[in-house]
Amino acid sequence: MHITIVAGARPNFMKIAPIIKACKAAKENGADVNFRLVHTGQHYDKKMSGDFFEQLGIPDPDTNLECGGGSQAEQTAAIMVKFEKEITEHTPTVVLVVGDVTSTMACTITAKKLCIDVVHVEAGIRSGDMTMPEEINRIVTDSICDHFFTTTEIASQQLLSQKVSAKAVHFVGNTMIDTLFQNLEKIKQPAFWKERALQAGNYFLLTLHRPSNVDDGEKLKNILDAVTTATAGVPIVFPVHPRTRIMIDKQQINTDKLIMIDPQGYHEFIYLVKNAQGIITDSGGITEEATMLHVPCLTMRNSTERPETVTIGTNELVGDDLPKLSGYLEKIISGNWKKGGIPEYWDGKTSERIVAILDRLYN
Repeated sequence: MHITIVAGARPNFMKIAPIIKACKAAKENGADVNFRLVHTGQHYDKKMSGDFFEQLGIPDPDTNLECGGGSQAEQTAAIMVKFEKEITEHTPTVVLVVGDVTSTMACTITAKKLCIDVVHVEAGIRSGDMTMPEEINRIVTDSICDHFFTTTEIASQQLLSQKVSAKAVHFVGNTMIDTLFQNLEKIKQPAFWKERALQAGNYFLLTLHRPSNVDDGEKLKNILDAVTTATAGVPIVFPVHPRTRIMIDKQQINTDKLIMIDPQGYHEFIYLVKNAQGIITDSGGITEEATMLHVPCLTMRNSTERPETVTIGTNELVGDDLPKLSGYLEKIISGNWKKGGIPEYWDGKTSERIVAILDRLYN
């Protein structure tokens, strides 16, 4: 079996790292499992890409398609053209895609048009928000791929309700959590920690990058004002996504009350997650990490494709209701937040289950 593993953007890297390790372990134990790693280059900034490869032990890609920049349409087209050439020259048994970024959708379409099977890791999740580019990527990918690896029973039921064959749906758990388990002993204080005199449990971690929150300068300003007011002087650590920084600079938004830093490596970022008093974010993946680490989390979106982080975990949806944000932050500061539990199969062994199923299906 020859697997082409596709990764393109920062969220992908945490998901493929344990799968690669599981492939190597299976091969060492005698399984016929080989892989070729394709980096589409969707995230090409070292802060958003290179550091993660180094820290997570991901090998150098067998090829980098270098499809960074451009509009969504331009990037999708560039990836499809170059990925078609890649899998024509190195035809795999199966293509493995993860998550919901542009690369996921583009490579799925390309492979299927060449009649190559595609398996989707993190299949079946839905936010119901069609203004999210990721939601379109999920729907398109799941409509044409061949096997579906799901993080929860909710995601499995979503696929089954759409008449996907039960034989093609595999509830295996969450590879993001595999990566968390494999790296918890390696996390480390960021370089700025001591300089800013930060203390564990006495700061909030803020991340914002979604177009709905950061592309409107007035809305971004209102969110930042609400956060700084409601946190009552507790330090706010803000790793700034390049997209967000552009708008902050363009609108000359006052950020004096924020500890603004560059995007962090995985080990440094998880250190910040683990030791935060609470997290304010619009990222889906961070809500999963917060749930696993029992850290209170507020999501600045009206819906989530990861409802288990709300119903089981430590997350709550805030959406555009900024007064609700203030009330939730008061609860976190006063220590009255829910403890939360851990979803089924979020046990650090998801990648092993995935590779075992692929071995059974394609060998």
